[in-house]
Amino acid sequence: MTATPPAGKEEDFQLFLGLLDPDRFEGKFRRGAHSTDTTGLMRRMIKEELLTFDGKPLFPERIAETAPYELSPLESDLYAEVTHYVCTEMNRAQRLESKRGNTVGFALTVLQRRLASSPEAIWRSLQRHRRRLELRRQEMLDAPVAAPTDESLSRADSVLADLDDLEELDAEQVERLEEEVVDAATAARTVHELEAELRTLKDLERRAARVRQSGQDRKWTELRTIVLERAMVADREGAPRKLIIFTEHRDTLAYLAGRLRDLLGRDDAVTEIHGGVGRSERRRRTEEFTKNAQCRILVATDAAGEGLNLQRAHLMVNYDLPWNPNRIEQRFGRIHRIGQREVCRLWNLVASGTREGDVYTRLLAKVEEQRRAYGGRLFDVLGEVFTDEPLRDLLLRAIR
Repeated sequence: MTATPPAGKEEDFQLFLGLLDPDRFEGKFRRGAHSTDTTGLMRRMIKEELLTFDGKPLFPERIAETAPYELSPLESDLYAEVTHYVCTEMNRAQRLESKRGNTVGFALTVLQRRLASSPEAIWRSLQRHRRRLELRRQEMLDAPVAAPTDESLSRADSVLADLDDLEELDAEQVERLEEEVVDAATAARTVHELEAELRTLKDLERRAARVRQSGQDRKWTELRTIVLERAMVADREGAPRKLIIFTEHRDTLAYLAGRLRDLLGRDDAVTEIHGGVGRSERRRRTEEFTKNAQCRILVATDAAGEGLNLQRAHLMVNYDLPWNPNRIEQRFGRIHRIGQREVCRLWNLVASGTREGDVYTRLLAKVEEQRRAYGGRLFDVLGEVFTDEPLRDLLLRAIR
């Protein structure tokens, strides 16, 4: 019926089953009820058990590795200060009415993720945020009785209020929502509060600029090692290997594409796909990557994580790990497909000693334990692990 899993949501699963047998699954879903009995309706098959007609595995082996890295002292200082700002503003956002509080909370989680993504992403985000709030401050001074409302925030309030789950949006919609909201959201309600926040933002922006100018980017160093030592060597037939790198943010995507072109010495060695690339252009870039031997690396956001066949590559790096665990599987599914002949390898870059990094390290270690215990049969375990508490909530709790 669908290649998209219900992500551990019992209500959605029962709605699908209702299409098969309306009589058996009629009625409203009741929370706390027992899990659905699918006897006689469902035969569960997983990738690792599927065989070709001559008895060989239909899908190749796949290997996922955690690639930890340590932040430099400058990076650690920036991480601590921005995380403190996010925690403080989240507490203030809880005092707002629910719609606006949800929007500000969403924007702050995006800021935290950009902090973990790259010095370039957090510097540009802080810079845009500071400039947007300076405009808002001037608007509040010009109209002290009724400051004009920010249209982008009002639209976001409505979108987020109508959603029971942010994951109902596809990758392109999330990208657009993030770009519209994150620069403008603030919990400040008075000019005095806004001025205090602006002073904090200016200090954080200076710290981020210092990290950016220092050239200390341990995450990039780890990626560079993977590219040179693992990805850019020829395969067993002498053909050049191809690599896909997933990031969550366009600022990081542009930053990585530039550094990779410099590293490889060719502009055409790298191509990019993100939510701002139209569908026809996306198809052209996919063709370029899969068919042109000179195009070695694809840098992409999750806009390339859905519906594209990228199995010309069998190597992948999660430069940023998503806050929805199902997206890890969707990304890997771009290369781990029927027809793939090579062992598929995935590297997950994780910053040791950070709050999100500690959560991911524990998660990925548990997944590896399960993979060994179940003989590699881990096709969709990630979504089921977080039925009771979503990974996003776990990460937010760690940050707070």
